[in-house]
Amino acid sequence: MSRYTIRQVDRLDERDLDGLIEVLIDCVEGGASVSFMHPLSPAKARAFWQRIATDIASGARTLLIAEDDIGVIGTVQIVLDQPENQPHRADISKMLVHRRARRLGVGAALMTAAEDAARRAGKTLLVLDTASDDAERLYVRAGWTLAGIIPDYALLPRGGLCATSVYYRKLA
Repeated sequence: MSRYTIRQVDRLDERDLDGLIEVLIDCVEGGASVSFMHPLSPAKARAFWQRIATDIASGARTLLIAEDDIGVIGTVQIVLDQPENQPHRADISKMLVHRRARRLGVGAALMTAAEDAARRAGKTLLVLDTASDDAERLYVRAGWTLAGIIPDYALLPRGGLCATSVYYRKLA
């Protein structure tokens, strides 16, 4: 069993940034529909994470990072900044696990940590969408409820339309 830790990040240093870039590129290369097309350049991945860093600094978003002795192996974001009529809700975004660390419980641990962070932020409802069968199994096991499936929602990284499944979870 691999040993890893999960931590909340208040600002991105170069080591974290490099690790997050690697995880994002790996996920896109592996076919994950996470807003980017293949090939994803390191410069484009860096620009994405730098925009996320601004949201982290402002408190609009929480970022969790999973890492092992080698480096970053996964991440998830909690988008806290919602419209004024939805202060109780947050979105889970970019739950990514490097292919070398899959099937080790990293995704489940990240989701548990994300739910805990959302509770600490006063959130009682979480929402996410996914185009991954593996992620869907993880979310169902964790108690998430399928709200519906939207066909032809996005492009896969190498082209071709894919559906997305929308899930929600009420937090106790």
